[in-house]
Amino acid sequence: MPREQQTEFKNPTSLTKWTKLFLYAQVVIAVIAIISSMLEYQLLLDFENGVYTSQELFVAAGEASDARQGNVGIIGVLIFVVSGILILKWIHRANYNARQLGATDMAFTPGWSIGWYFIPIAHLWKPYQAMKEIWKASSDPLNWKTQSVSSMLPWWWFFWIVSNMFASASFRLAMRAEEINEFIAANVVTQLSDVTGIPLSLIVIGIINKVHKMQMAHANAETTI
Repeated sequence: MPREQQTEFKNPTSLTKWTKLFLYAQVVIAVIAIISSMLEYQLLLDFENGVYTSQELFVAAGEASDARQGNVGIIGVLIFVVSGILILKWIHRANYNARQLGATDMAFTPGWSIGWYFIPIAHLWKPYQAMKEIWKASSDPLNWKTQSVSSMLPWWWFFWIVSNMFASASFRLAMRAEEINEFIAANVVTQLSDVTGIPLSLIVIGIINKVHKMQMAHANAETTI
């Protein structure tokens, strides 16, 4: 027998709260990572400029720096993974709820609104289109096609693309770095990735806040009819 389709608005308040919490955690760990990377950058410059009088002193300082960077990196990855899962779940829920509020003929299903993030090439624009559709359908579910979207969305996608470009470049540079100048270059690009990740997280929080408020307003209006 075909599985019965659920047609019930799912209150996203708890999911929204946890998603925002981990996005704020991303901002905090990004600030810590930037500070740690700046310390590493100064260490590399000091070595390049001959500040260290012996190889042993530099090795000891380098090991301490590596340990600090490693710990910050592990925490950052854990927060990124959890927040990523929560964000995808929130997007799925927002798409689903927009349909339950009355939006019809949406091009992106709840599954594909997150599935496009994992499709090469198409991930450069499809997730943005899906989010635009969610915003419009949340603004006015019955007349969503005529709705406009906030300027937060293009800025969100801009920082998403740029931050990921820096992160990818940082990883490649770090993997093949052998000379001190190559480590410095990798460090700078890593800092750029962390810096652009801060406005990205804050804008996502803004989008989540607004979509949540719009959907809850429609859901509450329906219950009072």
